[in-house]
Amino acid sequence: MTPTEYEYLRKFLKDNSGLDLSADKQYLIESRLLPLARKAGLSGIAELVQKLQGGARQMITDVVEAMTTNETFFFRDKVPFDHFREHIMPEIIKARAAKRSVRIWCAAGSTGQEPYSLAMCLKEMGAALTGWRVEIIATDLSQEVLEKAKAGVYSQFEVQRGLPIQMLVKYFKQTGETWQINPELRAMIQHRQLNLLHDFAQLGTFDVIFCRNVLIYFDQDTKINIFNRLARQIEPDGFLVLGAAETVVGLTDTFRPIPERRGLYKPNDPRAAAAKPVLGGAPRLAAMAGR
Repeated sequence: MTPTEYEYLRKFLKDNSGLDLSADKQYLIESRLLPLARKAGLSGIAELVQKLQGGARQMITDVVEAMTTNETFFFRDKVPFDHFREHIMPEIIKARAAKRSVRIWCAAGSTGQEPYSLAMCLKEMGAALTGWRVEIIATDLSQEVLEKAKAGVYSQFEVQRGLPIQMLVKYFKQTGETWQINPELRAMIQHRQLNLLHDFAQLGTFDVIFCRNVLIYFDQDTKINIFNRLARQIEPDGFLVLGAAETVVGLTDTFRPIPERRGLYKPNDPRAAAAKPVLGGAPRLAAMAGR
């Protein structure tokens, strides 16, 4: 790959997926895109770049998906799900007692382990949510991973990563060497393809937004843009959940951290977010996986 081709791909990926690669990541692009080029019958990266420059729509989609990180597993990092059970949902149940409904958005749902983990948490609450309307929206850039999430079929290796054995037995059915999550939990989740900096106002407002292990891929202006826009989609008493390596501190005043609850944030006055200018224009940001 020539330096010119690498710079073109860096810009292409940032414009189309939000991925902000440093100058020394040429090996990463080669390792992921060379197999894609060969599968498409191309001679190498140079011909792949030519296809992109020519506007080949399927190739554009394939390149973005090849560069997307889809590392995820059930109840990943444990702490956010402890927060969800012990702090978030008790507050939501009290605050929404009259309305008896809760809306949750997994902004980078990947192959489904995060939204299904939340669905299992909600089912385990039993009578506390009887008669409630529960809605989980799971979005991701990649149509391929969304299809896997919709099917809810996982390998033995995948269900062994983070999933307690009692929940495996309770909520999954084994077929040969795979496990499928039961229809009741699958029905709790709506899977939608979404690029995060495309307009997502149509999703409505949420009581809880999980946006974990996504912002680490983006530059500072893009993170600020995301936070300001998320603040407009969350209820004033709602909750934002970020990954362990992510924070709002030093970036925005649209959210404030909850003391002693790592990764958990509450929105400030949304009018402050609406008045705040969006920095860095409006890049096309992908809901990359890696949850």
